[in-house]
Amino acid sequence: MTPIKTDLEADRVTELETLLRPAVELIAQHIKDTDENDKPIGPYYPNPRDLYQSLKLEADFNGGGKDDELVIQTVKKVLDSSVNTWNAGFMDKLYASTNVIGLVSDLLLSALNTNSHVFTVSPAVTIIEKYTARQYAGLFGFLGPRAGGLTFPGGSWSNVTSLQMARSSLYPDTKVKGNGNHHFAVFASSHSHYSVEKACILLGIGAENLFKCKVDKNGCMDVTDLRVNIEKSIAEGYTPLYINATAGTTVFGSYDSFEDIHKIAKEYKCWFHIDGSWGGNVIFSDREKHKMKGSHLADSITANPHKMLGVPCTCSFLLVPDVSIFQQANSLNAPYLFHNKHEDDDENYDLADGTMGCGRRADSLKFYLSWLYYGSEGYKERVDHAFSIARYFTSKIVNRKGFKLVGSPEPACLQVCFYYNPKNDFENGSENTNATRYIATELHKHGKFLVDYSPNPDDVDNQHGEFFRVVFNSPILDDKTIDSLIDLIEQTGEEIV
Repeated sequence: MTPIKTDLEADRVTELETLLRPAVELIAQHIKDTDENDKPIGPYYPNPRDLYQSLKLEADFNGGGKDDELVIQTVKKVLDSSVNTWNAGFMDKLYASTNVIGLVSDLLLSALNTNSHVFTVSPAVTIIEKYTARQYAGLFGFLGPRAGGLTFPGGSWSNVTSLQMARSSLYPDTKVKGNGNHHFAVFASSHSHYSVEKACILLGIGAENLFKCKVDKNGCMDVTDLRVNIEKSIAEGYTPLYINATAGTTVFGSYDSFEDIHKIAKEYKCWFHIDGSWGGNVIFSDREKHKMKGSHLADSITANPHKMLGVPCTCSFLLVPDVSIFQQANSLNAPYLFHNKHEDDDENYDLADGTMGCGRRADSLKFYLSWLYYGSEGYKERVDHAFSIARYFTSKIVNRKGFKLVGSPEPACLQVCFYYNPKNDFENGSENTNATRYIATELHKHGKFLVDYSPNPDDVDNQHGEFFRVVFNSPILDDKTIDSLIDLIEQTGEEIV
């Protein structure tokens, strides 16, 4: 019987060269076509089943051995069938393409294929994570000798962990007894990310025990209403536990008043968390970092380099003034795994012992190499450039017929919200929604731009309809691209009339 060819019998270096070189050539050509030939944003699929049929996935598993050509064909098929985030017209979500150093860092992680749960199997990336988190935390004002953080698979999981740490730290008995007789209350603005509510569900606190506070005209948490909600919860028998403030809300990009919220958190002995998943990285900009004033007062901060800084997805940090809180809140006695103790060093080097998980990709390496490559000055320039592009866009549409800004002409973060109606009539909510969705779809079909839209989070019945939410985060955006976007919106709008 002929044995099946396995990895053990393969010439791994030859196999690597056979597969990796043509794959890299395809990726390089994908980026080159985008930069030089304006490769489209990606195909539009009105029905996901259309893509399912065209990919012909069932046929891919019918081969009888290693088919190099089939793999390379699949790489090309995935590139051609996916959204092209390298195109400057990708303005749909709160991230943009990565960059060359990002590709290098991801390749290195795949080559290592290590698990950063214990130091024994991941010594270098463990030290890199501890160092990078320490430097990152320092930017936000966590300057103590034990300041730092850990990475988690996305901002939502960082937020979830912050609530778990709040409960275990402030009420240690919950770690072994559960919520018990505690009737916890959590507080966030009505514009906060949905992960706060999901955290309440996951931790058994319950979605109904999340008190959503009003926001002011700028979308910032109303601190007076926060106090009212806390007092109301106490009167109803709750134990105030956790206040979530936001640095860059998902829709409007608003920043809450951290100093004012901290005063209330301290008064009521609540954990004070800042969700800076989107907007926290303005900390690199001398011009914009004032929006993070008071961040040093927080008990924990979520910050995602994979958004504003272009680090490959995913890369999310949970930063704290004292990293010992990770183990205090999350560790268990698991001697079969965590046995890297040093008598002369009380630091934790088995990083998963500070999380509620086990397997961990060393996402910090991606941020470390990117920060090393661009430097703080490079990140400053990236953030400042993005804000300048957002300001340029608002300046172009603020008094332009058919456009109506939602919010201030001065962008709070890198997204701009606006209505477009060629008749300049914005009173009909269903008409606004239809126009917004039609234009967004046509822009995608055109291949130049992919933009997003949203209902107003303050408009409970969606009476005013949905508006555009366009994110200016790509480092290659310029005035010419913005002018082209405006022109195409107007041309498409004429079709509605």
